[in-house]
Amino acid sequence: MSSFKQILKDKRFIWIGLGLLAILVRSVASPAAIEQVYSRGIFVFVRTMFDVITGILPFAMVYLLFVVLVILLVFTIKKVLTDSRKWPARIGSAIFSLLAFISGVIFFFLVLWGYNYGRVPIEQQMGFETTPLSLEDLKMELDSTTKVITRLRAKIPNITDSAINQSFLPLELEETMHDALVDILRKHNYPTPGYVRGRLLWPKGLLLRISTAGVYIPFTGEGHIDAGLHPIQLPFVTAHEMSHGYGFGDEGTCNFLAYLACIDSENPLLQYIGYFSYWRYVASNYRRYQREEYKEFYEARVPEGVKNDLRAIYVEMDKYPDILPKVRDAVYNNYLKAQGISEGIQNYSRILMLEKGRKRLMED
Repeated sequence: MSSFKQILKDKRFIWIGLGLLAILVRSVASPAAIEQVYSRGIFVFVRTMFDVITGILPFAMVYLLFVVLVILLVFTIKKVLTDSRKWPARIGSAIFSLLAFISGVIFFFLVLWGYNYGRVPIEQQMGFETTPLSLEDLKMELDSTTKVITRLRAKIPNITDSAINQSFLPLELEETMHDALVDILRKHNYPTPGYVRGRLLWPKGLLLRISTAGVYIPFTGEGHIDAGLHPIQLPFVTAHEMSHGYGFGDEGTCNFLAYLACIDSENPLLQYIGYFSYWRYVASNYRRYQREEYKEFYEARVPEGVKNDLRAIYVEMDKYPDILPKVRDAVYNNYLKAQGISEGIQNYSRILMLEKGRKRLMED
């Protein structure tokens, strides 16, 4: 009996139980329940509490998180090595502790942010339907969006055919993109508690080497953007990561919100960057099916200034080649599917269907 009581006092059982309970809630809760109870309720409180901490730190809190994890790892290894029991018992205890740690991570991941993956899709909130784009749809969208970016780029003050550089960006880019995103969210009746940060993450290439431009860390409540990105990518990626911070898990949705934040701006540069970022998804998808046709279109119809913007991006990306790209794709693909996103990595391109639905709604 005493040994049973001792087992019950083991806090590792508590963390395992909390992890399982959090997973159970995620599996049974309906999108409507998650939307009202969590995304527009509990998460608003969580978001506000994060801002109390992140608002006073002059640096990204993820660096502190990294230090804490390293200290915890060293402490755990030391505990295993100094344990007086035999090795099988030490290893068994270490595995049990690891299981408890993973369960705790799952619990906090879901409670602090992860339940947002199950909220009501944005298209339902905005009142339109999404349908896949046909090849003809892609071709028409490529043609029309190319005309838009050609027109918008020409409106940027002091623009030439040279690639856009850092000097064109707003001085307070993070604040500019935050305000633009908040305006869009409020326009569509979404709560915007606190001030989600979009911090540059150093050293350069830390994320790009795993084919990621930015990342939102639920355990710190901040968005992070790789400092190695070309300046023309920064506004869109910043708004994307901030969208995660305001409670959106779906990658396509965050792309869509970043796109709307840019094109709804009064700044002609941001308008161009929004459509340019969207154009890249259109072009990528069309090229996948019609490589030769796209090549002909690119050479004949894409203006030199846009081509130079693309080349400048590729030059920067080539500085940070992928590390184990197939492993990264497999891991992230499975992660997204585990969160209920059936298309996995292809979810990023859902922006195309969302924009198609939005345009149809505007036309009706």
